[in-house]
Amino acid sequence: MAETTTSVKNSKKGTRNQQLLLGRYEIGKLLGHGTFAKVYNARNARTGESVAIKVLDKEKIMKGGLMAHIKREISILRRVRHPNIVQLYEVMATKTKIFFVMELIRGGELFNKVAKGRLKEEIARKYFQQLISAVGFCHARGVYHRDLKPENLLLDENGDLKVSDFGLSAVSDQIQQDGLFHTFCGTPAYVAPEVLARKGYDAAKVDIWSCGVILFVLMAGYLPFHDHNIMAMYKKIYRGEFRCPRWFSPELIRLLTRLLDTNPETRITIPEIMENKWFKKGFKHIKFYIEDDKLCSVPDDDDDVESLSDQSMSESESEMEVRRRGIPGLPRPASLNAFDIISFSPGFDLSGLFDERGDETRIVSGAPVSKIISKLEEIAKVVSFTVRKKDCRVSLEGSREGVKGPLTIAAEIFELTPSLVVVEVKKKGGDKVEYEEFCSRELRPGLQNLTLEEKDDGAIIAADAAVIADCSHLPSDTE
Repeated sequence: MAETTTSVKNSKKGTRNQQLLLGRYEIGKLLGHGTFAKVYNARNARTGESVAIKVLDKEKIMKGGLMAHIKREISILRRVRHPNIVQLYEVMATKTKIFFVMELIRGGELFNKVAKGRLKEEIARKYFQQLISAVGFCHARGVYHRDLKPENLLLDENGDLKVSDFGLSAVSDQIQQDGLFHTFCGTPAYVAPEVLARKGYDAAKVDIWSCGVILFVLMAGYLPFHDHNIMAMYKKIYRGEFRCPRWFSPELIRLLTRLLDTNPETRITIPEIMENKWFKKGFKHIKFYIEDDKLCSVPDDDDDVESLSDQSMSESESEMEVRRRGIPGLPRPASLNAFDIISFSPGFDLSGLFDERGDETRIVSGAPVSKIISKLEEIAKVVSFTVRKKDCRVSLEGSREGVKGPLTIAAEIFELTPSLVVVEVKKKGGDKVEYEEFCSRELRPGLQNLTLEEKDDGAIIAADAAVIADCSHLPSDTE
């Protein structure tokens, strides 16, 4: 990796050569390797954070025709950000290598734990609960793992489960016209009978079958379907022939019977699993949110909503003066310059700055920052959302009870002029349809009184267009 490293200096030990990947990561020992990739322990030279870096050989990937496969894996990992899924932090590349910078999981594979013998019921239940939480989260986002097994389930230093290896995953837009997947994939002992039939399958139901096999293995210490002859094993899977050991409770046997139902139409679903009596014992819904592009956990006792102290202001102070001076306890909103406005809007069409595009909504307002934040809090209260505030950013988090995970919405306030601000609202997590419904039913009506009249928008557009037009003094891309 000579092209990706530089020499670094250690003030205590003098000057030495150390692998510093793209000037950012100190490369450590090799953790593992496969046909196309090697995984190293690494350390962020700036923050000191330990990470795992998967190094892929571009030439091998191109020869194997796997570039589209790699791009899909990157897209999937960015889509499924959950506390029980190994996180992808960033992707870097050189002429010959691709680097996945990922969360470092120190506890090893769950397989190694099971290889020593069956687990206690409460431990197996905990891992299964975390597995179902992660799988349900993926399915709600149209992602299907298709290769769930103990070897792809890692344990962190706290003993929590992390789903890894989405290399065989599929997304909903790959479904063929019959509404099914047809690619034969997975590990033989964990593959569902409908996959063996090669007539098309529902990938969500296939993942649930694999979860059933995993639960059996955790509790029994061996596979439910096993034979030295692989064709004989396939016959057992196809017929659903398995026997539960005597230490399985009746509740667990009933759940496994539903999980390992050979008919995918009657096989138990994720919501039904979460309502199952055996599953629900000691189960806690995972609380998390995304802030500054990072996954943040919510402690169990963090029931209080973070809020700003009420600020009293003299009636003689004008709103203009308040905005210029900033709100006590709040930093002044970041100002938008010409480049910001260009980035908000395709080309020089500034009308795009004030409407809704995809998962983003922008609203211009002349109201003070404190009033906008208060209005967002009111809207959140109506729909029982949690509010988190930091500077001029507000995060609205929906209920975490649903299988689709939390709808998380981030609102940030920018200063456009001394008297006007732009409220930029983005969907950070959750279902897109749910987000669109929230915007149409709650957000836009709630903020309606704070937005400007159309003629005011026109004046702003004209003023800022003049600013952007005068960019002749700025350096060009080639300078």
